[in-house]
Amino acid sequence: MTTGAVWAVGEVAEGAITRLSAEAATVARRLAEMAGTDAVGLVVASDPTGPAMELAAYLPCVLAIAAPLADERPAAAVTAARLAALARVDAPGWIVVGATPDGRDVAGVLAVLLDLGVLTNAVDVTWDAAHGPVVEAAVLGGRVLTSSVFSAGHGIVLLAPNVIAAAPAGSPGRVETVAVDGVADLAPVTVVDHVSAVADALPIEEARVIVAGGRGVGGPGGFGIVAELAELLGGSVGATRAAVDAGWIDYAQQVGQTGKTVRPALYLALGISGAIQHRVGMQAAETIVAVNRDPDAPLAEYADLYAVGDLFEVGPAIAAEIRARRG
Repeated sequence: MTTGAVWAVGEVAEGAITRLSAEAATVARRLAEMAGTDAVGLVVASDPTGPAMELAAYLPCVLAIAAPLADERPAAAVTAARLAALARVDAPGWIVVGATPDGRDVAGVLAVLLDLGVLTNAVDVTWDAAHGPVVEAAVLGGRVLTSSVFSAGHGIVLLAPNVIAAAPAGSPGRVETVAVDGVADLAPVTVVDHVSAVADALPIEEARVIVAGGRGVGGPGGFGIVAELAELLGGSVGATRAAVDAGWIDYAQQVGQTGKTVRPALYLALGISGAIQHRVGMQAAETIVAVNRDPDAPLAEYADLYAVGDLFEVGPAIAAEIRARRG
């Protein structure tokens, strides 16, 4: 492997590569092209072969690293220990990690073990011949974009979700099985249980259509029209923090600064004012349509289509029109 390569860490969930891992791989490949070096993916799992082959759709080379205890121990202990051992030999230039809970833990441990700096919440990465990667990050709730470089030249980039579209390479890369022997887990912590939320629709991070409700829906019953439209459009239900804090809907559906960042083709907002804390989580949507009684709500400034009206009148009318067009 080339010294100074760009690594992309692949995170595995339920036996498959996550969407954010594909986005991180895309960033790593583009950065390697700009830097004139190699892009390499790394997958650490109890059975890494399948996920590594998935990641190879985005990178010319992926290393599959078996870790029998990967399902029983935290990623920060198992994954980071093996990546650090490999990095001490191969000396990558930069490491791109998805900013999930596990990804942040892995990046933090790698930073300590390898004495590397970390740039977080990256929304884009470009290249400067004099300074190397230039990492653009959203701060202060998305109101400010900063550009930073690594003072030591090399480092770890934590990529925010849904800010870069995953793009497969022109041809699939190769998968190499690598043994990292003699590595002990960093902490004697055991995962005793996995709890999965049961959902009838796609997770909002993966949905192409999201119908979201805010304070304007008035209560848990108001999410009936939100769910109806989401079902008709083949999408998922989203919500603002106000709706979640009120107990009207589960936190898993929250979009925004303290929730999830989404990138759907269509974001239909019902009863949402569009404060900056919500905007940072959905502004990357291809098309934003909103319904609100307040003509001066912040969302009116950046929605592609803004309907001033009562969502309990406009929403059913939209549903009726969809059904009529389907015959």
